[in-house]
Amino acid sequence: MLHDKRAAAREILAQIDMPRGQLNDRSAWTLLALGDLTPDRQWSDTATPVVGITPVIEWIATNYDHRYAPNTRETIRRQTMHQFIEAGLVVYNGDAPGRAVNSPKAGYQLSSEGVSLLRAYGTLGWRDAVEEFLLAKPGLAARYAAERQLEMVPVNIPGGQTIALSPGAHSELIRNIVETFAATHTPGAQLIYVGDTGDKVGFFDEGALAGLGVSVDRHGKLPDVVLHDVRRNWLVLVESVTSHGPVDGKRHDELRKLFGQSNIGLVFVSAFPTRAVMARYLNELAWETEVWVAAAPTHLIHFNGDRFLGPHN
Repeated sequence: MLHDKRAAAREILAQIDMPRGQLNDRSAWTLLALGDLTPDRQWSDTATPVVGITPVIEWIATNYDHRYAPNTRETIRRQTMHQFIEAGLVVYNGDAPGRAVNSPKAGYQLSSEGVSLLRAYGTLGWRDAVEEFLLAKPGLAARYAAERQLEMVPVNIPGGQTIALSPGAHSELIRNIVETFAATHTPGAQLIYVGDTGDKVGFFDEGALAGLGVSVDRHGKLPDVVLHDVRRNWLVLVESVTSHGPVDGKRHDELRKLFGQSNIGLVFVSAFPTRAVMARYLNELAWETEVWVAAAPTHLIHFNGDRFLGPHN
């Protein structure tokens, strides 16, 4: 019974022309998990839960006694889920496209077309369902990508360009940092880097950073925003804090080491949307750092030191 369901899932994937790399047990188990198709359920009972990668792994182990190691998460994400999305079989945050990528509720869900396809398996309408899916398939991924793009957070950066960050409060605060903090407290500063919870990198001028004598791994733990205050020759390192991640003692040391290759002055800033959010982190903030609150953009709070907004050597 267990293997019959797995074989059927593989057949479905083959029928809709999924690439060879997804015609395997990993993708079959994942498809069953997305439809909550336990061994005793019929294909007509296909459900539409929103599930993350770890819950998928746990579901497979519980219902089909097939266990994947925790480090398999990225393989399932990159070698199965991404292709399911591209095929229009699955949507990311389908129940709430505007949900932040790093939200604990974020997850994957069968698309309406995917549900219709699976529910038709084993019925007289199966061939028609496959043909309908294949006819719609070329446009599904583009449609879902367009819907997702509408929810992105646009950020105006110097030079008249606009970048788009993943939806969520974290990205909204990053937009305020780039558009308001920089203009108010580091006018004329050159934008070096903007992080993104979804793609990790929203903007990165690696050449400009290298010109300052700093070389960093783009996959390293960079701050959310890096600005070069050209007039004062400072690197202003800003963390966007909505649910975690202020410049505490540990992060202060990490950033000093990461950018310590150059003699340029380093300024550390924790940015918060409101003073209420800031209050939750007061005990964690490192000395010799700055605090900026988006709700009061013209003000800065300085944690000790002999000068206001400047590097401390």
